[in-house]
Amino acid sequence: MTPRKDRSVADTPPTRRHENWWRGAVIYQIYPRSFADGNGDGTGDLAGVRARLGHLADLGVDAVWFNPWYPSPMADGGYDVADYRGIDPAFGTLEEAEKLIAEALDLGIRTIVDIVPNHISAAHPWFAAALASPPGSPERDRFWFRPGRGPDGCEPPNNWPSQFGGPAWTRTKNDDGTPGQWFLNLFDSQQPDLNWDHPDVRGEHEDVLRFWFDRGAAGVRIDSAALLTKDPGLPDLPEPVGSAVPAPHPYTDRDDLHDIYRSWRRLADGYPGTRVLIGEVWMPDMERFARYLRPDEMHTAFNFDFLSCPWDPERLRASIDTTLAAHRPVGAPATWVLCNHDVTRTVTRYGRADSGFDFATKAHGVPTDLALGTRRARAAALLTLALPGSVYVYQGEELGLPEAEDIPADRRADPMYLRTGGTDPGRDGCRVPLPWSGTAPPYGFGPASADPWLPQPADWADRTVEAQRADPGSMLSLYRTGLRLRRAEDALGDGPMRWLDSRPDVLAFGRGDAFACVVNLGPDPVEPPAHRELLLASGPLDGDRIPPDTAVWLRI
Repeated sequence: MTPRKDRSVADTPPTRRHENWWRGAVIYQIYPRSFADGNGDGTGDLAGVRARLGHLADLGVDAVWFNPWYPSPMADGGYDVADYRGIDPAFGTLEEAEKLIAEALDLGIRTIVDIVPNHISAAHPWFAAALASPPGSPERDRFWFRPGRGPDGCEPPNNWPSQFGGPAWTRTKNDDGTPGQWFLNLFDSQQPDLNWDHPDVRGEHEDVLRFWFDRGAAGVRIDSAALLTKDPGLPDLPEPVGSAVPAPHPYTDRDDLHDIYRSWRRLADGYPGTRVLIGEVWMPDMERFARYLRPDEMHTAFNFDFLSCPWDPERLRASIDTTLAAHRPVGAPATWVLCNHDVTRTVTRYGRADSGFDFATKAHGVPTDLALGTRRARAAALLTLALPGSVYVYQGEELGLPEAEDIPADRRADPMYLRTGGTDPGRDGCRVPLPWSGTAPPYGFGPASADPWLPQPADWADRTVEAQRADPGSMLSLYRTGLRLRRAEDALGDGPMRWLDSRPDVLAFGRGDAFACVVNLGPDPVEPPAHRELLLASGPLDGDRIPPDTAVWLRI
């Protein structure tokens, strides 16, 4: 297909046509396999998204971010990319993607595509060529092939662990069936890591950026953005000091990463309208995190500290303060997110005794109070929508979906679950297909004859879009109203905030001269500050008082 030249992000309707749209945008995350099934095969696709664009427009989002939609064997939910310039046949065609980008733009919704630069699929032509070539060949130089250690090279080249469990190395076989070299895979064995010291790797990814920008994409989300470059000596990972590996880390947050993102920023800035770079950067050191957001690098990066924070006033306040302080010196806006395709859903997490999130502590059978979790999730929605910067909403959060925790073992697909022998619950529970209508699965996700790729819970009838659209007290109505007010309030989105006097278990802050958000995280109802008007509440009030686990927006 030829690039579309008739439409661009510069042509967005006037209400959103400004260069700094990204600084205060509400961005909706779409996991394509689970959003909507248009052709009835049980897997979400681009036809399903196009048919449901009205839902996104009614919700009031500014952009959509698509998890990988490329051709892939789906060893890791699409993050094992076999072709960065195509669309997986399960989702549709490149022509459909171009139409989707244009149709969404007609509704004022920009499109952000996912780029996966750390690794590719073992099915990618580059890796097939590498396996067919001898050690030391140019084809293998694009990856990290090394001989093993120990007798006959039977041990991995170093002690690096895979993010999904086990060693980060997989051994090949020679043509005669004898054991061969090992290759590095920081994730699944079907995801070989690329060697970013190789000019082919750098040139290829810059060309991929141009490919999608030429087709109207307004930006890219960069997966595992802090992992690309490695110490070329591939040394063993040293013993941690406390909870941290001593710097410099052999494969995380290396200084040479910044040259890559400066080149990407120059490329993006050469296009009309702002094409944004958004990093997935898991970084406990906020000063080093902020380096990725310098004016000549990424525009924004995900705020994982806030996402993983428990429902605790002291911890949340500290996370907000730390986040804003880290962004201030580089002039970048903060981002706020409660959940994504890797994290336990908010309603479930906030209903637990430990309401934070940590991959290392995920376990089966953790008790959850869904009523409590829902109250807190509603309050957290208003909290995030009122904070300075941009907000990400993962599909289904606007419906208050809980984590699906009763997926049969033989239906689970996540390598986190499979590579740990089921010890880790994995991420399938937050990836279950959305319920749109009806009273039984598949809830309008696709034709009733199609079995969705992951099973839906039998008790989601009251959580469908159809059921919630007609209910003014639903989570969907709360999000729609909150997003409408957010757009109407000049003080919301990007800009300053100030803390207001309050009890230690209350988060109260002002935006502009006349707007306040108050969140009660304590055990007792509290009096709101003096105000002229109640704009929105996450739940019923106790007379004029704000009950526990409730947030309000006020005109002061």
